[in-house]
Formats: sequence, structure tokens, C-alpha cells
Amino acid sequence: MSDDEKLKKLLQGIDIPPQPQVMVDLHMEQAMPDPDMRIMTKAIMQDTGLSAAVLKLVNSAYFGLPQKVSNIHQAVTLLGIDNIVHLTNALTVKSELSDDAITSLQGFWDNAMDVAAVCSSIATQLEYPSPEECYALGLFRNAAIPLMMKRFENYTAILEQGYNDPEFNLTNLENKTFKTNHSVVGYYLAKSWGVSKESCYVIANQHRAQEVFKEEHNISKPTLTMLSILKIAEYFCSTYSQIGHASEDYEWAIVGRDVLEFLEITTYELEGMLEICREQGLT
Repeated sequence: MSDDEKLKKLLQGIDIPPQPQVMVDLHMEQAMPDPDMRIMTKAIMQDTGLSAAVLKLVNSAYFGLPQKVSNIHQAVTLLGIDNIVHLTNALTVKSELSDDAITSLQGFWDNAMDVAAVCSSIATQLEYPSPEECYALGLFRNAAIPLMMKRFENYTAILEQGYNDPEFNLTNLENKTFKTNHSVVGYYLAKSWGVSKESCYVIANQHRAQEVFKEEHNISKPTLTMLSILKIAEYFCSTYSQIGHASEDYEWAIVGRDVLEFLEITTYELEGMLEICREQGLT
């Protein structure tokens, strides 16, 4: 079986949307020996909706800038090339994948935005060097769910069933029902859109964190830190309730201790992190 045939089997008829042209342009410029911020600014400004979203985000409490940023060039200069690419990628996935079908998952994008902002806050609190990458991960990690909903009529029911399972076998349930799962589809979407290798790994393994921590000697510390940040953010933002309509966070009950042990923080320190997020208006 060829690689293309294996991929088609894994995706089960789901079409991966092509990377938007603005991201193609940004990644090409980012890869240049001396990237030109003017070219990147022009690429973003060609998409009016994206330009507005970037300015709205840069001027939000998330950044807490002392003065308002009035144009895209200012935003690119202020944030730097790598950060603007992370954030633009994250904002683009929201605009590209929003669909009428997603309205049946009430609060899907609201939760994605909340998790993204909390990911960034936690990264900053932990002094992780790339909070913008964590922000992008928070928005991107469930981007395959709209694609799954388009492809499979009963996907929402299976998603909720998985979140309501005390043993949280969501990935296994999806595989059994659809012969694929949103983490696998999300991985190939992220990979084709130029998302970082670490973020792609976290997306692929986001619901098997317990197994990942057992293999931690084979995985880079930055990757494990990003996975830990994501799980805490989902816990803080009650993703189990918002996305899975579950009454309890069964996933955190399973992986929470592993996350805290890896980060070497106590439950008391975790509560302190949550309090900071609340003070920032993020939860």
C-alpha cells in the first residue's frame, strides 16, 4: 500500500482543506534568510477579515499593551515574525473552518478561543519561551472536529459519548465507529498548514497523554510541556462541559496527576495559576 493510500485510509474520505494563500506567503517569507516584514504585512492586509482579527487580538487584554496598535505593520514589528505567523495561522483556521454544521456544537469556537488564551497565560506563568505557539495550539487542536462533523452525521453523539465515559476512551471510540479520529485528522491538517512539529505531535496525541507521559524519556521536554499546558487549559476552561456536554472532567481525573508531576507543581500552585487566569479575565 502506497503512502497516499495509507493516508486516504486514515482520513476516511475527509478532505483536508488546502493551506490558505496568506499562510503560504507568510511561511515562504519566514523561511527566507532575511524575512521582510513589509512583505508579511502586505500578505496579511490582503485579507480584510484576517487583518481585523489580528488587530483585535493584538489590542486585547491577552497582550495588555500600553497603547493601541493601529495597523498591521505595527503588529508585525511589535510581535516579531515567528509570533505573527503562529497567531495568524491560529486565526486563519477559525475563519476557514467555521461552518453551519458547527452551530450544533454550542460554544465550540468560544471554547477554542478561551483555551488558546489560557494556554498562553499558563505558558507565560511557567516561563515557557513561546506563549504565542501555545495560543495557536489551543485554537488549532480541535480544528478537525468541524471536518469530522461534515463527514459523519452522528459524530456529535460519539464525541459526547466519549467525553461522558469515566474511562475517557474517546479516541478508541472514534476509531471503532469511524475508523479514524479527530486527533489523527487534526495532525494531518496541522502538518499540511505548516504548524510546528511539536504542536503537530501534541495534536496527534492530545487524548492519550497518560501513555505519552509513560514514554517521556523519548519525547522532548518542550513537547511535553506544551501537552501539559494544553491539558491544564482545557481543565480550567471546562472543555469537558463545553464540547462534550459531560458533568465531570473524566480526562483530567486520569491525566491531571501526570501533568502536575511532569511540571513539578502542586495542586496549590495550580490553583494559583487558575487565580491569575481569572484576574486576567480569561476564565
